[in-house]
Amino acid sequence: MPQSIPFVDYLVLGDTPHLVANECTACGARFFDRRNACAACFATEFRKVDVATEGEVRAFTIVSMAAPGIPVPFVSATVDCAGTSVRANLINVDPTPEAVHVGMKVRLAVAPVGTDEAGTEAINFGFEPQR
Repeated sequence: MPQSIPFVDYLVLGDTPHLVANECTACGARFFDRRNACAACFATEFRKVDVATEGEVRAFTIVSMAAPGIPVPFVSATVDCAGTSVRANLINVDPTPEAVHVGMKVRLAVAPVGTDEAGTEAINFGFEPQR
């Protein structure tokens, strides 16, 4: 049976896939990458917190030119997930101004993005419209 692994460290797979952020214990700022100090208040203590799986598009752009091998067009967006800002692609939606809008309600979705020689499948995340 092939194994699946998350494409990024902050994606948790399983029955209910979700993102996990590093939250500053002093000011509550959240980051997805490893930090030595908070960019907002310079504190050095963090805790892991689950990020809401539903959100709202705050900004987006339709990308029409990308590196070779990357299919275009696609939608890159900033999604507000209950106060945590997440940058991700919108998936399962037409990449047109008619289909995407600021304020659009979206939910976390996962999809395979590649398989290595051993059959291990990498799973990444995006956001799709709530139906």
